[in-house]
Amino acid sequence: MTDPRDTESAERVIPAPAGEIFALLADPGRHHEIDGSGSVQLPKDGAQRVKRGDQFAMLMKRGVPYSTTNTVVEFEDERLIAWKTCSNNAIGRILGGPIWRYELEPVDGGTRVRETWDISEARAEKPLLRLGLVHRDVHKSMERTLENIEKLLAG
Repeated sequence: MTDPRDTESAERVIPAPAGEIFALLADPGRHHEIDGSGSVQLPKDGAQRVKRGDQFAMLMKRGVPYSTTNTVVEFEDERLIAWKTCSNNAIGRILGGPIWRYELEPVDGGTRVRETWDISEARAEKPLLRLGLVHRDVHKSMERTLENIEKLLAG
């Protein structure tokens, strides 16, 4: 049974076609345009549209600069994309990291987009990530991300 503290989700109906939203999510070069946390900078390797199994590195900054390596672990064109992220160093490879998942469902008025932060596969840092303050911060960032997607695509 999955611990309910292992996921946090936010969703929003965005008045745009699923294909447009998915194209934005599948292009790491555009993630900095939508990131609600303010930590995503630019892709480290010039990554373009990704698919299942692809990796892309991102330059990040949350207080101090760092980088992540992300592996696309779920992919269904125009419906689902998820990547597992970790720091690109020995500690990151040992600890693992969260999965960021986006599920898209066409509905009246646009597309329902659900973003989920899933730490069920995280290792040593899981107790820290389960804290309520972390969940509130992640939830607020996800809400801003969905708002940013809407502003960008719905004009």
